[in-house]
Amino acid sequence: MKAPSARITITEIAQLAGVSKKTVSRYFNHAELLGEETRARVQAVIAETGFVPNAQARALALRRNFLVALIHDGSDRGVLELVETGMAEALEGGELALVLQPIAQAATSADAAVRLRAFLDRLRPTGVVLLPPLSEREDLAALCGEAGVRCVRLGWVRGEHGLACDERGAMAGLVRWLVEQGHRRIGLVSGPETSLTAQQRELGYLDAMADHGLDRGPSLIVAGDNSFESGISAGRLLLEVSPRPSAIVACNDEMAAGVLHAAAQASVPVPSALSVVGFDDALLAARTWPPLTSLRVPWKRMAREAVARITAETAQQAYVPFTAELVIRDSVRPLAAVPSGTPGSLLQPG
Repeated sequence: MKAPSARITITEIAQLAGVSKKTVSRYFNHAELLGEETRARVQAVIAETGFVPNAQARALALRRNFLVALIHDGSDRGVLELVETGMAEALEGGELALVLQPIAQAATSADAAVRLRAFLDRLRPTGVVLLPPLSEREDLAALCGEAGVRCVRLGWVRGEHGLACDERGAMAGLVRWLVEQGHRRIGLVSGPETSLTAQQRELGYLDAMADHGLDRGPSLIVAGDNSFESGISAGRLLLEVSPRPSAIVACNDEMAAGVLHAAAQASVPVPSALSVVGFDDALLAARTWPPLTSLRVPWKRMAREAVARITAETAQQAYVPFTAELVIRDSVRPLAAVPSGTPGSLLQPG
């Protein structure tokens, strides 16, 4: 066997392995037709020689760059941070690099599609991960398919094409837990009306409130846009309702942090006079004062699964269940005795 050399070529690797140059190319391109015995022989030669393929040449041959793109609209920084971390962990040590691309939800949906198409044509990534609310759009997923780019959609989408939790069931479980804590008047800061994910979370709130025969009138639901500022505005409105809610749930942690800010401005102490709960358990949740109780959506796990689907030899569409879990911190005060084992009731099926 030839001694390791920095100048060794793919042709020499083929000769040493006793295979064709095309076979070695198939090995690097993860071709399914390559037999296990042949794959092992090529792998052994590569390991012994220390051969490293020319990434630029491979990219030209594949008509793809070794990039995985995380496409987002910037509307939920907490979720973006979690997904970026999960994807970076999954890609570490591999040949693919992560690139983030913001595509704002424009006034016309066609504009976002034009921007995505231009991005795909320019960078030719190996795969794309779409974050909500962009992941909810069938046209953007179809664009990736037309470009021959694997696309994984995170968050709730129609059908079973996305990686997500049972958003509706998770929110219903959260509200049930608050009821078990003795709260009867519970306000909601909902998300953007056009977001399917926000719709599912609001429906879960309505389900649980109806199940317990509690007031769920419009005065207790204020829409936000996932931002901290909208949480402040919504919090101010809910704190003016009479009688005032004893607990407020926000559809993400950014807005929940805004509610905490509004409560401080109104001299309403949390949690002694008001309980506040977030959703997603972004890094922000542990950094507020008091630290936020939040429903943890396993965004990092979903991000790692998304990378696994992009790098798999064959495209995968199988449904994978994920579970949301309540993380109890200091922003909720029970108003009644809590039954033993209550937190476990919030483990929701994906």
